[in-house]
Amino acid sequence: MTMMGDPGTKAEVLSLEELEAHEVYRTGRKHVLSILVENKPGVLSRIAGLFARRGFNIDTLTVGPTDDPEFSRLTLTVDGAVHPIDQVTKQLHKLINVLKIRDLEPSDTVARQLALFKVSVDGSQRAEVLQLCDIFRGRVVDVTRKSLIIELTGSVEKIEALEKQLRPFGLVEMMRTGEIAIARGRGET
Repeated sequence: MTMMGDPGTKAEVLSLEELEAHEVYRTGRKHVLSILVENKPGVLSRIAGLFARRGFNIDTLTVGPTDDPEFSRLTLTVDGAVHPIDQVTKQLHKLINVLKIRDLEPSDTVARQLALFKVSVDGSQRAEVLQLCDIFRGRVVDVTRKSLIIELTGSVEKIEALEKQLRPFGLVEMMRTGEIAIARGRGET
């Protein structure tokens, strides 16, 4: 049976069971990987390529220096999929510039994102938006006659909650960083 697609191609009709067998299943378990690497060119692209080849979609990726300028820390979040995360971490360990990998347990981790929201406000709405900013412990970092820019640091849920509250006022632009995370307590780094 021929179906619509590229000209001259034939497509098979799949049953529901066959279609489900081809899909990537999500476990719902978010993996937060903290990866210590040498601060060298090409390391980030090799790590991202490894995840892509294994069929993982990287949700967030943040890279920053450590206390030693020779090393950087990548914080990478992915949703669990059919492919076990251990296969990827074993392959990451084989990469030359990767020194240490930790799969942080979400319940034992402090994780934060930074977001900037540009909101269109007139005089009557300004007080409401400023009140929301206070409730969420945000900070106004820029003010013009017609807009405010709010900075918010917090959990993914907190940032999404403020975004939902600001949309009706006229959310002009929003920018979010990737997640950074650190294990609670006195563990190894």
